[in-house]
Amino acid sequence: MACCWTDCISPSIDTVDITGGAPELNPHFRTLVAEVDISTLVGQVAYMLQARAMGKTIIDRCNLAVLFESNQEDLARFLADRDVNVVASLPCYTPDNTDRQRGKRVFDDSITALRILNDHGFGRHPSASRRLDLVYNPLGASLPPSQPALEDEYRRRLLDDHGVSFNSLYTITNMPIKRFADTLYQTGQYAAYMELLVHAFNAGTVGGLMCRYTVNVAWDGKIYDCDFNAALDLGSQATLRGENRTGLDVWDIDNLADLRGGRIRTAKHCFGCTAGSGSSCGGSLA
Repeated sequence: MACCWTDCISPSIDTVDITGGAPELNPHFRTLVAEVDISTLVGQVAYMLQARAMGKTIIDRCNLAVLFESNQEDLARFLADRDVNVVASLPCYTPDNTDRQRGKRVFDDSITALRILNDHGFGRHPSASRRLDLVYNPLGASLPPSQPALEDEYRRRLLDDHGVSFNSLYTITNMPIKRFADTLYQTGQYAAYMELLVHAFNAGTVGGLMCRYTVNVAWDGKIYDCDFNAALDLGSQATLRGENRTGLDVWDIDNLADLRGGRIRTAKHCFGCTAGSGSSCGGSLA
């Protein structure tokens, strides 16, 4: 915990982005976010940091359904009171497409959750706090459409049809890894999809790639260059105390600044972030 604490309060870190299937269900989630006394953190697991108290921007990548889980009735108020920004996935602005991808009634539940967040001030103003940003992923083996155009359509349809407002829409390319890669192999589309990504390479996206500016810290303290490398267990590399190291964790470093200048680990899936308009945790890049 002390190692993660030191990393988080580093001046080089201005944003703590909390992700996972439903990070809010982690028993230490609220400790991480809340303004608490450092003494209350002693003995708790690594990654539970007094982030908000240190003036960091906090992002909660929320799956929306968590708002209806037992003992989460006050979650929206908790996040609002601490000016947390919420990023939530919404595959489409229509129920048919959303439910086909996520399951029956997911769209209706998502709209209800978005209204709850709106009622607590999320997505109402173009401010730096209480942002409500949505995420779109293509349904299949294709690149996302234009982010600005799709954002305009989302904004119009959600407001007109459901009275829901939000700040920004992020279009994110499907990475050819894990379950999506399995689906591509099973349907005979893997080679064609990789060819699409490679041929759509855009050098203009490289400067904004998230692996150049962010660090992924896993639940067990391991460090990765990005979320996708974490999914593939491709640990970060760095030269520490004159020694080239691979597969680092928070106990190997004194500060996240130690990772500067390290070689970013790449593999075939990286073409997903450089294809077309590019892709990152904050949407398109070009």
